[in-house]
Amino acid sequence: MIDFYTAHTPNGRKVWIMLEELGIPYTLHEINLQKNEQKTPEFLAMNPNGRIPVIVDNTPVGPVTVFESAAILYYLASKYEGRFFGYGLDERTHVMEWMMFQMSAVGPNFGNLNYGHNYMNPKVPAFIERFEKESLRIVGVLEIQLGKNDYLAGGNYTVADMCNYPWVAAMLERQPQLFVDAPKVKQWARKISERPAVRKGMA
Repeated sequence: MIDFYTAHTPNGRKVWIMLEELGIPYTLHEINLQKNEQKTPEFLAMNPNGRIPVIVDNTPVGPVTVFESAAILYYLASKYEGRFFGYGLDERTHVMEWMMFQMSAVGPNFGNLNYGHNYMNPKVPAFIERFEKESLRIVGVLEIQLGKNDYLAGGNYTVADMCNYPWVAAMLERQPQLFVDAPKVKQWARKISERPAVRKGMA
């Protein structure tokens, strides 16, 4: 049984989707970020960085604690016979590329743009302009890739898609202007959203 500590954020939803896709039992522990429950001594003992998500896999030989969403996806995909992780070194390398792209580009820039538009007070136009420009570039990269492939890492649905989808879905709702010239990204997002496990993970 896995203990899953999370909140309703894009990073938390990545892992939520994966757990539902695998169909494995888990116990959900919702963390209230507004109350700083992720900063308690108990939580920091699991993740010294004080961020969700975290899993504790209660294995027969003892608990295994994993934090950082991409690391959790890698752990789960590796443990469960490589499911959703691609087939062969080439495809798995491409899966890792697009997971790293999310961690280094999609998440930070989309997150900063959302902060600039919705939480920064007073707003700083130069800040918003910078991250809107970079977010548009990133959407363009996704559009090129999805113009060549059904999914981000190739022909198969993988953790690369799970990693990126919650961020794209959030920005499609909050900043739709980013996707005016990205029909392939929108088509991909609609396709992902129809998966039953994704619906549960995004609830």
